[in-house]
Amino acid sequence: MHVPYRAGMQYQTVQQPIPAQQQPRRVIRGFAPYTYPLNYRDALELIRDAVRGEAEDRAFYEYLIENAPDEKAKEIIRGIRDDEINHFFLFGQVYYVLTGQTIPAQDEEEFEKPDSYCAGLASAITGEQEAVKRYRRILYALSDRVLINVLTDIITDEIRHGILYNYLYSRAKCEV
Repeated sequence: MHVPYRAGMQYQTVQQPIPAQQQPRRVIRGFAPYTYPLNYRDALELIRDAVRGEAEDRAFYEYLIENAPDEKAKEIIRGIRDDEINHFFLFGQVYYVLTGQTIPAQDEEEFEKPDSYCAGLASAITGEQEAVKRYRRILYALSDRVLINVLTDIITDEIRHGILYNYLYSRAKCEV
């Protein structure tokens, strides 16, 4: 179908995507944390850190389970613990896909018991919030769709864990 030219109309042509090697290398101010591959090295260190604290985390979950006031709270914390164990393995796999290496073992850190069940829940809430911040930085460094999906699942689990810990905190009538 022929479209006649009309004065004042602008015709646009379809723009072809710019090949990666020709794309500009500049970073828009404020976009640095979101720019792959500039944040790649930091992401690898964050993955190593996530895996290193795993033994201490397991001891922490066991403490919360032992001190939970009832079976429902214990069940919720066991579910969170199981998710976190799965995250440990997923982070190891992500690291291996990215580097071809496994994460080197580290000396285990000593677990410090919280002063109380409520103090443990408060610490867990803060920990989940901090984990989301760190894991987003890992997500920003990924370009593979499958790895992006894995990190998205981990991040949404961490958000859900924060909500569950808040629920347990209010259910236990912990003082603010």
